[in-house]
Amino acid sequence: MNASSTNKKKIRIRTKVFVPVVFIAAVLLITYIFPRQGSFKYSFNEGRPWQYGLLTAPFDFPVYKPADQLKAEQDSILEYYEPYFELDDIIERNALADFDADVNLNDKLAEMPAGYKIYIREKLNEIYENGIMRSEDYDLINASKTKSLRIKKGNVAESRKIDSFFTIRSAYEKVLNDVPDDIDRSVLRAANINEYIRENVLYDADTSDKAEYEFIQQVDISRGMVQQGQRIIDEGEIVDARTFNILSSLKRVTEERSGGTTRNSWMILGQLLLILLMFGSFYMYLLFFRPTEYRNRKHVVFMVLLTVIFLLLTAITVRFDLFSVYIIPYAIVTILTRTFIDSRTALFISLITIILSSLMVPFPFEFIVIQISVAMVSIFMLKELSERSQLIRSSFFILLTYILVYIGLVMYQEGSVKDINWLMLVYFLINFIFIMFSYSLVYMVEQSFGFISGVSLVELSNINKPLLKELSEKAPGTFQHSLQVSNLGMAAAAKLGANASLIRTGALYHDIGKMVNPAFFTENQTPGMNPHAGLPFEESARIIINHVRDGVKIAQKQNIPQQIIDFIETHHGTSMPKYFYISWKNANPDKEVNESDFRYPGPNPNTKETAIMMMADAVEASSRSLPEYSEQTLRNLVDKIIDSQVSEGYFKLAPITFRDIQTVKDVFVEKLQTVYHSRIAYPELKQQARTQPQQHNELDS
Repeated sequence: MNASSTNKKKIRIRTKVFVPVVFIAAVLLITYIFPRQGSFKYSFNEGRPWQYGLLTAPFDFPVYKPADQLKAEQDSILEYYEPYFELDDIIERNALADFDADVNLNDKLAEMPAGYKIYIREKLNEIYENGIMRSEDYDLINASKTKSLRIKKGNVAESRKIDSFFTIRSAYEKVLNDVPDDIDRSVLRAANINEYIRENVLYDADTSDKAEYEFIQQVDISRGMVQQGQRIIDEGEIVDARTFNILSSLKRVTEERSGGTTRNSWMILGQLLLILLMFGSFYMYLLFFRPTEYRNRKHVVFMVLLTVIFLLLTAITVRFDLFSVYIIPYAIVTILTRTFIDSRTALFISLITIILSSLMVPFPFEFIVIQISVAMVSIFMLKELSERSQLIRSSFFILLTYILVYIGLVMYQEGSVKDINWLMLVYFLINFIFIMFSYSLVYMVEQSFGFISGVSLVELSNINKPLLKELSEKAPGTFQHSLQVSNLGMAAAAKLGANASLIRTGALYHDIGKMVNPAFFTENQTPGMNPHAGLPFEESARIIINHVRDGVKIAQKQNIPQQIIDFIETHHGTSMPKYFYISWKNANPDKEVNESDFRYPGPNPNTKETAIMMMADAVEASSRSLPEYSEQTLRNLVDKIIDSQVSEGYFKLAPITFRDIQTVKDVFVEKLQTVYHSRIAYPELKQQARTQPQQHNELDS
């Protein structure tokens, strides 16, 4: 297997993996960004007019209290809430056991009089019976309105005032302050009583949280009911605080009925299925109907990314209720795809974007009708995209379409023009302004993805461009040759369904490198002038070959797109300037030729357009040397040149068939016949008898 077929196989494998991965990533991302909402499709704000028609209650629902009011009522009732604690008997037993042990083991306690020991033991019992708690808990409850807490004893809880409890500090002070007269406080302090005073009233978080929740439930979250069929609001009315609360309640109940804002797994699965079907159909469309685009990874990324961006804009707009979705310029999807791909693909992508967006927006029927109408008008207006001004002109027709379709829908649905929402016209106007920026977006996409639009090709092919004007002045013969090659290439491209505009532009620039040494090329030489005379054949070949390298340098310096530079690089492929090669061989029959000195740098053509260009260039140049221009001599010449190129393998990398090549030959013969057709011989005026005055004859002559 040769290197070229191996490379082709690697490219096919990469494409088979890359394109599905791009589509799968897009499906997962779009599923993730879909708005997390129920089926409530109205947008509203307090203090703003209601933008929709008459709204009545579709079912009975409660009117929920506003969040701030509900919280205030809950906070108010929580002032009477008592947290739950429990007495830990184990702590008490352990503390008293430690004291009893130290009475015998600790020297200070052992030497203390019995009355002291009895007093301390009784006070510890008394303190633990009341309860000792953390000072932080004590202060918090003491600051509450009730100054109470609940002590759990089994399944029963009793309410007690906070002042009946001790902290470690107040318990220690209690022991010292309650001493009888016969006990010395200084002796008690030496007994380290604080070591046996421990917190035994512990906070019960689980019971407290549960009780607090039940306590809050005493506050009614709603105030009144709205009955099914009851009028809520009509179009144009201001959404006041009361109506806003009712609408918010209806939205909440609607979302709860449809699965809530978190969406259940069935909703997510349904969305994933719909998105998968849409993108799956797009994938199959490219695979079966646009295989060239399918293999072009840049084009795939561009189309998928464009769709994802506008779906993301829709999702964010709907999820956060930023503005009307009619401000989003969906027509840009159509315009950019039409500009860089083709009309059918533009319509297909637009339909997918519109259908998926309609799943997110309110009033999906209205949205689909308006946006599809706009997409179709965009494609019609850009059918023959050749000037940037067409993008501006199409923006006005898009605005007109938005307005007319919307008004038509209102009249159809409402039976009157009185129900037109004039704010929608403002949205359409903002949309129009955004679409006007598509002029700049075309340039940005060209720079980002390396694309070239039909508009740019038309601009580049203007013969008044400085570079082409310079070519016509420095190398007029080459310029005329380029024009003829352009005509041949365009005619063949039109027959094969190739990009005629691309070939036309590529042909005009393919020989710009000849401007460096124009006199060394036959078409620019005057009779009797031959700069190659006296030059070694290798040097002459180098000068001829260098026009390709020089052309690439000039084009890159002038920021000519790579797609045009490809024509400069490939129009000779890896062929040879055979005149100098054969001349050298004849002059040096005993020497080994270094073929690299007589071979163009290439590469060979790798697209249908560059292959046609290579054929047109060789045929046009050779046709100038024919002694006669009959159909047979022209066909022999065309067959000889193109068959030679095929046999030498210059078109192996190009997606062109033998049938295509035969079509190109036929077109070339037909066009060359037209160019070199025989002219009729004009008859000479015979001398007539001088029957009129001489003066009259002189006037006639």
